[in-house]
Amino acid sequence: MTFGIEAASYHVPGLYLEIKDLAEKRGIEPAKLEKGLGLLKMGLPDVHEDAATFAAEALLKLIKDYNINPKEIARIYLGTESALDAAKPTASYAVQMVEKVLEDKFGDRCFKNCDMVDMTFACVGAVDALHNSLDFVRVNPDKKAIVIASDYAKYELASSGEYTQGGGAVALLVSSKPDLLEIDNHWGVASESVFDFFKPRRQYKKEELNNTPETFPDKIEIFTDEPVFDGQYSNQCYQDRIREAYEHYKEITGLHKPYENWRYIIFHLPYAFHGKRVFTEIYSIENGLSYDTPEDQKAVAKSEGYLNLIKDKIEKTQRASSEIGNMYTASIFMAFLSALQTSFNDNDDVSGKEIGFLGYGSGSKSKVFAGKISENWKKVVEKWNLFENLNHRTAIDFDTYEKLHRKQLEESVMADYSGFGLVSVESDNPVKIGARYYTYK
Repeated sequence: MTFGIEAASYHVPGLYLEIKDLAEKRGIEPAKLEKGLGLLKMGLPDVHEDAATFAAEALLKLIKDYNINPKEIARIYLGTESALDAAKPTASYAVQMVEKVLEDKFGDRCFKNCDMVDMTFACVGAVDALHNSLDFVRVNPDKKAIVIASDYAKYELASSGEYTQGGGAVALLVSSKPDLLEIDNHWGVASESVFDFFKPRRQYKKEELNNTPETFPDKIEIFTDEPVFDGQYSNQCYQDRIREAYEHYKEITGLHKPYENWRYIIFHLPYAFHGKRVFTEIYSIENGLSYDTPEDQKAVAKSEGYLNLIKDKIEKTQRASSEIGNMYTASIFMAFLSALQTSFNDNDDVSGKEIGFLGYGSGSKSKVFAGKISENWKKVVEKWNLFENLNHRTAIDFDTYEKLHRKQLEESVMADYSGFGLVSVESDNPVKIGARYYTYK
């Protein structure tokens, strides 16, 4: 019996900012971002959108596109680092939204007996959710699980991470009927506690903040979506962890140069060209090339063999990321969708081909695993229309972008939006302060 991904769906916000517009306003040469990092557009949430609405959209689309009966789903695990609450899982908001839409067809609380939880380890949290859910269906082959990766990558204005922002969600149906991807039960893992990128509670003295009530303590903890990060150090941690996890994967599988057997190499992509930049070390080790000096590293990156590897195994995985930006937990799965959608569009039959995944989450951890593309993959992919849908988004100007970022807009940019939307956050009822309420239209 085989296990893996039976179906997949996604949601990308309907607004985007052209990267060249951001570059010009920040005094950056556009080519540095477009040609250097592969960034073209930045997907952005509207006023009514957040990680819960992204997750709900992807979940509902998955159920509708593949005629899934919610009562067959035993668990919904959400990987995110954009949680809306420190206790109540974002998954519960998303599931509740979808239940309301499906009520007429499937009855009240159609996910009543479904387990749900959030899993958080920066950008690798959804890979953890997939790993966990695969273990579950291996033990319970008659049951199915849904994994959702949903995030909004937000950085401080004018910071060095600002141009990598993005957002959206990917939903995966995990079962013993893997019509899309059969996943091997071999996982290379590497972990080390570091502070390359994190979102701490930050402490301020009461007098440093304006208009604080007298009842507030002298020291106040505040949580924000924007991370504390060291870009160069994070890149090095990413490279170190994927190397260690890849070596672990080789150790437990006994494979020599496993990447050579992979039709595609799927990375977590903080920016579109990140994967091809960090894989040079593994490539040099596997091929006995020197990697000691910056000159050596440049020579590897520009070598004919490595350039061919990029063309054959990586380039197609980058295309969606260029149009969306960093999706945090969802970025590795969007790279997977990008590769298969491109193969589908090019009439490239990749049935039976193996794909390798190199996931990374700051803090830090990497997981390396592989799967085989199923014979029925085209029946799954034909419903995506990924790049066509990306071409139907709405561009916004830089002023609107900054107002959205600062949360200065009261009304949605897309007033006539359809789908899920946040309508209110409780501010009066003392036992429901902060409760979030959503609608569907």
